Amino acid sequence: MTREQKAVLINNLTDSFKDSSAMIICDYKGLQVKQLESLRNVCRDSGIKVQVIKNKLAAIALKNAGFLESELKDTNIYIWSNDQIVLSKVVCKFQEANADHFNVKFGYFDGEIVDSKHIVAVSKLPTRDELIGMLLSVWTAPARYFVTGLDNLRKQKEEQGA
Repeated sequence: MTREQKAVLINNLTDSFKDSSAMIICDYKGLQVKQLESLRNVCRDSGIKVQVIKNKLAAIALKNAGFLESELKDTNIYIWSNDQIVLSKVVCKFQEANADHFNVKFGYFDGEIVDSKHIVAVSKLPTRDELIGMLLSVWTAPARYFVTGLDNLRKQKEEQGA
């Protein structure tokens, strides 16, 4: 890779990292290509970006994007998105299925470094859509109970009239 290609890659990564609010860095040593492709497919469907990047280039892009400095060693795969919960859910689910060869090292949530325990905790939270569903259920409950009460009253009146 030439210097110009590296510079373009770093600029593209910097822009992409700036646009994301969450990033998880994982070790993928020993992962088969088929498994890596399945991760990429799941991430693509969820709007999550996945890339294997040389640590030195990633460190420069992270620094340019304003992330705190961290120690990047060994084989790393970088997974980033705007939705921390969906990102955490996808990564943790993949880690459970491929625990022998895929491990979460750490991540960045809103520019702060978080450990793997924090990522697992976030993965257990409900997603935005799930929260909206819960809220709608709570909002419609009084109307449902009112309609059910009216229906029961109607049935009672019919039984008394017959």
